[in-house]
Amino acid sequence: MADTPMIGELYKLKHVTDEQIDAAVADYLNDPTSGMRLIAEGVALDLAAVVLAHPYARAVLAWENATEAQRRIVVRTAILLARPA
Repeated sequence: MADTPMIGELYKLKHVTDEQIDAAVADYLNDPTSGMRLIAEGVALDLAAVVLAHPYARAVLAWENATEAQRRIVVRTAILLARPA
């Protein structure tokens, strides 16, 4: 699987846009259930699994006083570090 580029690499190559990543973040924050979600053409992720794979993202999302901006940035970071299915 090491040959599969991370979402961040796909972003640099312009295969995934800011708008698509922002939509995926909003989608996860609105519905954090498991399941594959298409975030760009040919790019699917289980957003819940992506977030669960990152301890810091889990911690921030569990904080009662975490701001919306903090929540968005940790989910975005987890997505950028993930490899698509």
